[in-house]
Amino acid sequence: MEDVLAAYERPLDEKQPVICVDEKPVQLLADVREPIPARQPGQIAKYDNEYERRGMANIFCAIEPKAGRHFTEVTPNRSGAEFAKMIKNVADAYPEAETIHLVMDNLSTHTEKSLTDRYGVEKGKAVWDRFTVHYTPVHGSWLNQAEIEISVMAGQCLGNRRLGSIDNLRREARAWNRRTNRAKLKINWKFDRRAARRKFKYRVCFKRSRT
Repeated sequence: MEDVLAAYERPLDEKQPVICVDEKPVQLLADVREPIPARQPGQIAKYDNEYERRGMANIFCAIEPKAGRHFTEVTPNRSGAEFAKMIKNVADAYPEAETIHLVMDNLSTHTEKSLTDRYGVEKGKAVWDRFTVHYTPVHGSWLNQAEIEISVMAGQCLGNRRLGSIDNLRREARAWNRRTNRAKLKINWKFDRRAARRKFKYRVCFKRSRT
């Protein structure tokens, strides 16, 4: 936990950006009957309760919280290959960075192996080495600011609408991503290491070195 919080306390630095990544499964649902839109103020749009299931998709969300920079990728699943593609896209977005601090949970695909399996050992390792990884602790995924990003994205982009195909979902996600990047929407994270020590009632002891 302290490692993740220490990463969040880093100042905004284009040479060492702090990025949070997470994913969200999404059920694809299609209307069986055409909705009836509200045609004038005061009317209520009407949707039939019946719908058709058309499988599942996945949304990767990444954010640089202090810069308000957003990355949203819709994929067929959350496999290691799709994770590798997302991570490479993030790495490519920061060509001048000395290292990219990456905060994420301990999902089995969130490893170097996913990149080497997709891109080969040499290229995959080269991409992975661009990152300094900070894993959230077990049962501590709430420390990942990407969960806030996903919640905001779900509310502003998905809502209660039915998106019956991955193409529709991808189009809506890209539109939302463009809007949030233009607005540079940031996350005002206030839970730091000092607050954590008060909350969980622990102290950190530092050993003094002899000179």
